[in-house]
Amino acid sequence: MKNIKLKLAAFVGVALLSFGVNAQIDRSQMPKAGPEPTINLEKPDEFKLKNGITVMVVENNKLPRVSYQLSIDNNPYKEGDKAGVASILSAMLGNGTTSISKDDFNDEVDFLGANISFSSSGGFGSGLVKYADRIVELMADAAINPLLTEEEFNKEKDKLIENLKSNEKSLDAAASRVGGALSYGKNHVYGEFTTEKTVNNVTYQDVLDFYKVRFAPNNAYIVVVGDIDTKTAKKQLKKYFGKWEKVENLPVIPNPELTSNVSNTEINFVDMPNATQSNISVTNNVSLKQSDDDYFAALMANNILGGGGEGYLFKNLREDKGYTYGAYSSLGANRYGVSRFNASAKVRNAVTDSAVVEFLKEIKRIRTEPVDPQNLKDAKAKYVGNFVMRLERPQTIASYALNIKRNNLPEDFYANYLENINKVSIEDVQRVANKYFSVDNARVVIVGKGADVIENLEKVGLPIKYYDKYANATEKPVFSKPLPEGLTASDVVKNYVKAIGGEALLRDVKSTLTVADVTITGAPFKPKATIKQMAPNMFSMEMAIEGMGTVMKQKFDGKSGYQEQQGQKIPMSDDDVNSRKSEKGLFPEIYMEASNIALESLTDVDGTDAYKIVVTKDGKSSARYYAADSGLLIRTEETNEVQGQTITTVTDYSNYKEVNGVMMPQTMKVNAGPQVLEFNMSEIKINEGVTAEDFN
Repeated sequence: MKNIKLKLAAFVGVALLSFGVNAQIDRSQMPKAGPEPTINLEKPDEFKLKNGITVMVVENNKLPRVSYQLSIDNNPYKEGDKAGVASILSAMLGNGTTSISKDDFNDEVDFLGANISFSSSGGFGSGLVKYADRIVELMADAAINPLLTEEEFNKEKDKLIENLKSNEKSLDAAASRVGGALSYGKNHVYGEFTTEKTVNNVTYQDVLDFYKVRFAPNNAYIVVVGDIDTKTAKKQLKKYFGKWEKVENLPVIPNPELTSNVSNTEINFVDMPNATQSNISVTNNVSLKQSDDDYFAALMANNILGGGGEGYLFKNLREDKGYTYGAYSSLGANRYGVSRFNASAKVRNAVTDSAVVEFLKEIKRIRTEPVDPQNLKDAKAKYVGNFVMRLERPQTIASYALNIKRNNLPEDFYANYLENINKVSIEDVQRVANKYFSVDNARVVIVGKGADVIENLEKVGLPIKYYDKYANATEKPVFSKPLPEGLTASDVVKNYVKAIGGEALLRDVKSTLTVADVTITGAPFKPKATIKQMAPNMFSMEMAIEGMGTVMKQKFDGKSGYQEQQGQKIPMSDDDVNSRKSEKGLFPEIYMEASNIALESLTDVDGTDAYKIVVTKDGKSSARYYAADSGLLIRTEETNEVQGQTITTVTDYSNYKEVNGVMMPQTMKVNAGPQVLEFNMSEIKINEGVTAEDFN
């Protein structure tokens, strides 16, 4: 085996040498671009079933697989005070039929190695072509005879309410909800949103009624893609989907209408005291369709402004200013001509006002300054490359054909796509930017912590209107309440020490052992953390995942420390070592000096009045929040530089319980930049289970 490897290596070396000698590439010259790709879109075979379903078939024999995409082409439907009906129906569909139980249905789909799913506006099925007939049969049965039981309704309704509750403090959820509601109006189909109240209004009969009139074959399309000919597909679909009866006298739902923009640019502010950063969205309504002459120029303008890492917004707010992880823009286009332009980013509280100024500056820039020819060339190249790559997928051909029908596009829309992209001029970009990107009639929707950002936002010079997180107009919140006369930072700290057990008891705590279940937002696994501490400053944390063992360690033995992850051990930095060495015990409050702490305000933390104490240590400042009623620590805030980015870490403490006479938080939620971790303590021990060897 060794000789074979040597011979192969020698052969490759000779081949490369020969290529280098004979090819004689001049690397000082840029290679000439190849010819513009020719777009030849094969038109899908098309036929119509008697019940109104239009079928399009794209045959592709590269793999023995086939897919079926069902799309029900209804106008957007306003749910009003029962918003949530469509979401519940979506969750209920595809879970069995009137003749096949939910478990049996799902088991058979798994056995076939297939994928079948539904929403309130269609469905999807795919798998090996040898099982295609059964896949279509199951899919059609689930669409025509869904198992919509009251038990399943109650289960999905409860799940939806729980999801809404879990997003109650979500900055992103509030920003999305308020942005749409203010732009279109809460009574507009694109502006309404689902709440716990509207979901509670939904009945089982509402879901059945919605299915009867909205999930119908009258205006449906089925796109078939894969190793199947039109004759076979037609036979399958007529046999199974042909049974689906057309609904007579479907209700006529008017097209959504475009709502007006504000008369002058204004800030719409939503105060969320739990916010660790500000969500900024500069938005205005637009009337743009894919069939409009402006469409391709608008694509280019949006890409240049905020289409990615090469956009004006990203280069300014991230690369130059370091305000955010990313700043982007989007420009919607649909067949109704009802959509929005939106430029957005999440930024640190301290730079919220500055970020707003930079957003407006970049939007004004693309409106007033001709774009650099190279930027326009790069934007075109990006779209051309993406377009050509998408054409490699047979599903793309089918979706383009469907798009032409649903959006009333000319038959040669995609055949001429690249030509139309390349026709866009510098003047076109500036013209459409002025037409679709507003700096005079825009809403600057900001969801953030008012106590930290409003004072500076008021200096930007734009009028500020206040809303709650459900888009209801409110008065300007009271961000800081009067402090009790004579109260000092030392008083607040002493009250905390007393509330959790008293100084004498805390000084007797020499070690703690904590075991916690950790939830990491977006992660498919839940690690278990074991945290050990020993006075005055020794620390150990190990995270383990079931089936994988220990995946991360942090250790500090009082003199030095390290972090170990994926087998790599990284020594602790000098700054971190010095910071940990300066710790005097497990409860920092009993060692705080009056000269290093300051009582800044009485503010709101998630609905709880709290005293904000600013702590200065080693030249750095951090904040600690103590509940005014209980005296307990409920939040800490600390800002650090990490890889050139400023990250504020916010830790919330809750669910205090007594352990050996000491009140200890059982829940700890850590927000660090884009990462959120929640620790739920399953075990806490004081003065047992910890030895000095644990920190080596």
